[in-house]
Amino acid sequence: MKPKQIKILDKDKLFLVWDDDSTTTITLKYLRDECPCAGCKGETILFKTFRPPQPTIFSPEMYKIKNIEVVGDYAIQIWWKDGHNTGIYSWDYLKTLEAGEKDNQQHKYDTLL
Repeated sequence: MKPKQIKILDKDKLFLVWDDDSTTTITLKYLRDECPCAGCKGETILFKTFRPPQPTIFSPEMYKIKNIEVVGDYAIQIWWKDGHNTGIYSWDYLKTLEAGEKDNQQHKYDTLL
């Protein structure tokens, strides 16, 4: 499944219409807080796990989108107004975020080694 429309609603939500006409709405704050990049969530390389520190400085710009680009046929990459742009949000991950936001769930990537 992939989106046929992606847009920003009310300046604080990402809205997607999927090819089966279902919709997804995710707040920009939740989307940014759950950025899947290694700098935000961490990564494991050669059995060593890197967990980044929690950010100590927050700005309103970090929750505003400057640009969105489709990556291949499987994801979007978001450029945030504070300059962050390394998160690739796959279609499946966006669906996971939709369900996670409804359950107020944080994705901590506990499956990392």
